[in-house]
Amino acid sequence: MILKGRLVLKHKVVKGSVRLDGQEIREVREKTADIPEGEQVIDYGDAFIMPGFVDTHTHGSGGFDFMDGTAEDIIGAAKSHARHGTTTCLPTTLTSSDDDMLLFLKNLRTVHSMQAEGKLETCARMPGSHFEGPYFDMVEKGAQDPRYIMDPVPEHYNKLLEAADGLVRRWSVAPERPGAMQFIDDMVKHGILVSGAHTAATYDVVSEAFDHGLSLLTHFYSGMSTITRRGGFRVLGTVESGYLIDGLNIELICDGSHLPPELLKMIFKLKDHGSIIACSDSMRGAGMPDGPSILGPKHNGTACIIEDGIAKMPDRTCFAGSVATGDRLARTLHKMVGLEMDEVSRILCLQPAELIGMEKEIGSIEAGKKADLVVCNDNIDIKEVYIGGKAIM
Repeated sequence: MILKGRLVLKHKVVKGSVRLDGQEIREVREKTADIPEGEQVIDYGDAFIMPGFVDTHTHGSGGFDFMDGTAEDIIGAAKSHARHGTTTCLPTTLTSSDDDMLLFLKNLRTVHSMQAEGKLETCARMPGSHFEGPYFDMVEKGAQDPRYIMDPVPEHYNKLLEAADGLVRRWSVAPERPGAMQFIDDMVKHGILVSGAHTAATYDVVSEAFDHGLSLLTHFYSGMSTITRRGGFRVLGTVESGYLIDGLNIELICDGSHLPPELLKMIFKLKDHGSIIACSDSMRGAGMPDGPSILGPKHNGTACIIEDGIAKMPDRTCFAGSVATGDRLARTLHKMVGLEMDEVSRILCLQPAELIGMEKEIGSIEAGKKADLVVCNDNIDIKEVYIGGKAIM
């Protein structure tokens, strides 16, 4: 099968075609070519054909939270994400009890096995999970449950790693917690991406953590320290570390609300674009209409309300979470920030894939990679999504 349209490649957008062979991309042509007789061709005209979005930080979508307690809930959230263009995601936990974490891992293993057997063709791929917590700072805990926040100790995180059986791709931690540097060392040995989050760390601590292998800052500006005064002297925090440390990646919730367009533009003006990735950090309300919702698992979550494109606490005093989907992230970067589509693709597809070590399989339109593709118009309205070469819309 051949798809024709405006191909969003690594560093350019060209009119061309991509040939799919089973679940892989067989050939990419950057100009119109003769099509062999009998070949199935779908001509999308001037629509963009771009790689499937890669979201390494999402808690749910479509009315489902990944920690709701069943495999069906995980599948429901992944199907919702796929309809909005996200073809690979890391189901993300909140700080919770060990029992809830172990149940989540049990359910994710079930779903992972089903995907390996080819039984869930309309779901976003879920190659592993992102553990957000429980090793956080109480001052910057945000919505994380303080009952379960603790220091990282090997007996605890090794128990979770054993239960995960290889299904942890990313783990967020506050690097100032006692034991955090050893934790980072241990995660790096396991090939797990370590990210700084919900942290009051100073520049010196972040720098030390970076030297140990911490390579990303989770939801930049949210749940992290900035400049403070100590004895009259200004001390840099985590935000400033994100700008100053070359090679330290930052993650942006690109919904246009958590970070307003002007702040997003400032970030892109100051930070190397190759060190930026987009994420949704979405809760169950992603892809859902306005109205009442729940932040966190349905059995013990917090009531909230969705309006104005974001989840808020019922008294409207603060945000309660993102309801962004992949197409909205791309739209924000393209329309509000003004990035060209090839750069949107790098930030939303290729660079997240690189951080979790999957760039040889996904993240760009190249021969030999998985045929995970999104077709959309200039407004990033989804026309079709392909996962493993099959249209799911």
